[in-house]
Amino acid sequence: MHERSSVGDLANQLRQELDRYSPGGKLPSSRALVERFRVSPVTVSRALAQLAAEGLVVTRPGAGAFRARPRPAAPSARDTSWQEVALSADGAADLVPRSVDASGVTVSLAAPPPGVIEFNGGYLHPSLQPERAMSAALARAGRRPGAWGRPPVEGLPELREWFARTIGGGVTAAEVLVAAGGQAALTTALRALAPPGAPVLVESPTYPGMLAIARSAGLRPVPVPVDPEGVRPELLADAFRATGARVFVCQPLFQNPTGAVLAPGRRAEVLRIAREAGAFVVEDDFVRRLAHEDAGPLPRPLAADDPDGVVVHVGSLTKATSPSFRVCALAARGPALERLRAIQVVDSFFVPRPLQEAALELVGSPAWPRHLRAVAAELRARRDTMASALALELPELALPHIPAGGYHLWLRLPDGTGDTSEAFGAGGEAAFTAAALRAGVALTPGRPYFSAEPPAAHVRLSFAAVAGTREITEGVRRLRAACDEVFPGIRSTR
Repeated sequence: MHERSSVGDLANQLRQELDRYSPGGKLPSSRALVERFRVSPVTVSRALAQLAAEGLVVTRPGAGAFRARPRPAAPSARDTSWQEVALSADGAADLVPRSVDASGVTVSLAAPPPGVIEFNGGYLHPSLQPERAMSAALARAGRRPGAWGRPPVEGLPELREWFARTIGGGVTAAEVLVAAGGQAALTTALRALAPPGAPVLVESPTYPGMLAIARSAGLRPVPVPVDPEGVRPELLADAFRATGARVFVCQPLFQNPTGAVLAPGRRAEVLRIAREAGAFVVEDDFVRRLAHEDAGPLPRPLAADDPDGVVVHVGSLTKATSPSFRVCALAARGPALERLRAIQVVDSFFVPRPLQEAALELVGSPAWPRHLRAVAAELRARRDTMASALALELPELALPHIPAGGYHLWLRLPDGTGDTSEAFGAGGEAAFTAAALRAGVALTPGRPYFSAEPPAAHVRLSFAAVAGTREITEGVRRLRAACDEVFPGIRSTR
């Protein structure tokens, strides 16, 4: 059982039994709860902390847990309807509404209900995370002199130097900022490089979190299609000419969601096109450390081949470690670097020093390369298991590309014909997602990955957030029932 589900189960049980105790009455000791429910002391501690956060119990160190006294009645509902006007009145000069839609991000952050297989996750399953190595690194970091002092706003010099070496191509530590994860770094980059109302070129399809950043900043995402070799340079050049954009955001390595790698012949073309347009390329190098065992030598970051400051590079440790290990490199050259630095300081001052010190301890330890090798082997096995299960159980779902890195597969749903056409397109995508959840599988619909009308219906299946290959096989088997429900008659054509 997952720790989070056992914590929730125990909290529910204790919540139901609170009426047995008078306000201020003492609950059984932690040891008694461990013995009664046969759970770990950590589970008991977390369940009591959850009830304390809800105001139902009060914990007193050394004394135990007690039922909380009744809280005063909640005040009558407030009238916040005025905020609809205030948040929408951005002024006539604003061409793009600055609404914030986080649904494309939260779908990969939300934990599914117990019993539902997590094909929508965006991070490694806890069994794949280097928890022991991270804990040991954090403990060692805490013993460093000055570990809780204020770090340089740009980041610790040693950590910046490490990031610079991993980027390569002559990038120096002075050209690297330490940021609090890739999402924060992308936010800083877009704010620094494009004014509100400006167009920003994006891959199509692309990471929904980046689209949310752009829209919340008042930018206009303009799609540039990708194929199995990455963004198409001729369409990128057309988009720069048509829009006058000064920023292009891309993921050259194992692109999310297609898994494409920018072809060698296109890399120089993309940089040349952007340079001639007087534009920046924001390189989101988010899964370089999640290459699969059979990936072979990886291409260098675009930033390593760019001497002119065209590329603003974002490279994070988070995907290869834990969603809570939010340490990232933000690299640039020239005046752009100074603007990035200024915005980051205004927004967040700096990344907490203990986390930076822990990152240094982790990447410098023998456990780090061992972890990366283990994850590379496991992700390859999971990818192959999912691809084989899909070919066997769901050949109707097109899998145009099997990536050699990352943590997901991108599938196209069946095209509609005849009397079943109403099941296809955006409606079919939503229906399939809902049917999958009823069958016990949480997946990610494709629509949020497109900044304009999608050419077809897609879904994304993650193989990293589940417990193992058995769960992958079972999840695909369950999707067979969802496919039969939403696309009747298709199975007979196999």
